[in-house]
Amino acid sequence: MWERLIAGAYLYAWRVVRLLPERLAYTLFQLIADFVWWRNGAAVQRLATNLARAVPDAGPAELRRLTRRGMRSYMRYWCDAFLLPGWDGDRLARTCRVDDPERLARVFEGDRGVVAALAHQGNWDHAGAWAGVHLRQVTTVAERLKPEAVYQEFLNYRRSIGIEIFPLGEPGLAAQLVRKVHAGAFVPLLADRDLSGNGVPVTFLGEASRMAPGPAAIALAAKAPLMPVNTYYEQLPGGGHGLVLQLHEPVPVPATGTKAEKIAAMTQSCADALSEGLRQHPEDWHMMQVVFDADLDPDRDPNRRAP
Repeated sequence: MWERLIAGAYLYAWRVVRLLPERLAYTLFQLIADFVWWRNGAAVQRLATNLARAVPDAGPAELRRLTRRGMRSYMRYWCDAFLLPGWDGDRLARTCRVDDPERLARVFEGDRGVVAALAHQGNWDHAGAWAGVHLRQVTTVAERLKPEAVYQEFLNYRRSIGIEIFPLGEPGLAAQLVRKVHAGAFVPLLADRDLSGNGVPVTFLGEASRMAPGPAAIALAAKAPLMPVNTYYEQLPGGGHGLVLQLHEPVPVPATGTKAEKIAAMTQSCADALSEGLRQHPEDWHMMQVVFDADLDPDRDPNRRAP
């Protein structure tokens, strides 16, 4: 019954939110964010715990304000998600920019594919929709969600904005992604959360953590650039909000070492770059799950294990 209610709420929102005046829709989602923040439930507390790593000098009052801004950013992401299928190429171009166009051109020169490592920050769907119009075919991986109806709706949503999706855990997934990179695709992958329980140990925001090895493994196998990318919101001069893609230099591939050692070194380089972007724009990091080893309780969280 609970899963049916959740599925019904998502399906209803996808159909109704875009019928509202846009300003009203974003105001409504901000009010929802403030209510959830005020209740200070487990998800909000986890968000605060994670944000404290990005802003270690923040006092309790400052961290509470930052968490509120984080919840507002998170609900803005959701409002964007419900509205994005109706945005045309002009709207995408006006509301998304890269911080270093020269670096973008250099990384994407020729027909070679590119792999990106992203954080759960800003709006990666908006970035993907923009990239599909202005760069090249975007291919990525989606975590399987429950209930199934919500997962299918997410697949339909991301495909509707031009993003090709492979389900996480699909047999032969890595080989399929490598083939896509060889064909010239842009393959952005979320990296700041280890879903497998067997991630690469890294130092992330100054603390021990584990990151998904996928971006480094795919880039290494495809001999493609691996570029860490942060995304964050900004206010637009004419009102409303836009998205900025903060591009970092592609991470170096170690000249020596085993495959596993090279993947580990490249993943740490991604962790360093993503940490830099998160410290600059922590309010847009929407991480409400356990990330750091110090917060790990293996008895209660079977999806992660201690190092």
